Amino acid sequence: MIKALVIGDPIDHSLSPVMQEAAFQQTGISGTYEKKRVPSDELEAFVNFLKNNHYAGCNITIPHKVSILPLLDEIDEEAKEIGAVNTVVNKDGKLIGYNTDGKGFLLSLKEKISKPLSDLNVLLIGAGGAARSIAYALSKEGPKYMAIANRSEGRLHSLLKDLKDARIEGMSLQKAEENLGRFDVLINTTNAGMHPDTESVPLNLNLLKTGAVVSDIVYNPLTTRWLKEAEEKGATTDNGVSMLVMQGAMAFEKWTGTFPDTNNMKQVVMEQLRR
Repeated sequence: MIKALVIGDPIDHSLSPVMQEAAFQQTGISGTYEKKRVPSDELEAFVNFLKNNHYAGCNITIPHKVSILPLLDEIDEEAKEIGAVNTVVNKDGKLIGYNTDGKGFLLSLKEKISKPLSDLNVLLIGAGGAARSIAYALSKEGPKYMAIANRSEGRLHSLLKDLKDARIEGMSLQKAEENLGRFDVLINTTNAGMHPDTESVPLNLNLLKTGAVVSDIVYNPLTTRWLKEAEEKGATTDNGVSMLVMQGAMAFEKWTGTFPDTNNMKQVVMEQLRR
């Protein structure tokens, strides 16, 4: 019996249990997956609990992705460079931290693009935790050209400095809008358009390139106003469910050694969101 869970604060909204339980059922692996609210002042006690209660590992969500780093026994090189962990594996009482967010996003993006990233110009919007993971994964793929746009100049410069990739250009949201026709792929990593603020958009799409791929990591609502506008302009779109599922599937594989059917996981999540 494999036991895993997700922690955060708040945690009630998490769809990970529904998704991971579906993965256990589909693979035929005997296992359970639960969610547990862990306030910040209880994080260290939880780490000790995880070590001593035969869990295969856990997923980490807000606000613990950074604060858990010093409490782990080992951190994967990629997670170390990103500076955040979203998956922990318990290997005989030794806790190892990984970050599957960026790679999970890449897997979902590659289902939508028709050319390799090395042939495409990419715009990433935002400079928070999700942007950091995705930017790191994208930089390893070597897009033809990549820019990151963010409202806060300080946060943008901090991310660019940490990425250590001179090929990536930072720009204001205004400059990104003015140069939108240059980009083949647009990725929103901000919470613009997320429930309940569903009317906000991260960027004006007036100059959107014909045939562009527009991705939004928000999944509540399933189709944000920004994605609706992109669809109306003929873009290929993708919402945040794909990233959620792919990063979850990669975590599942780390605990079980088996990569699950992501289409099945996605269907379960979509059904839950439509309720």
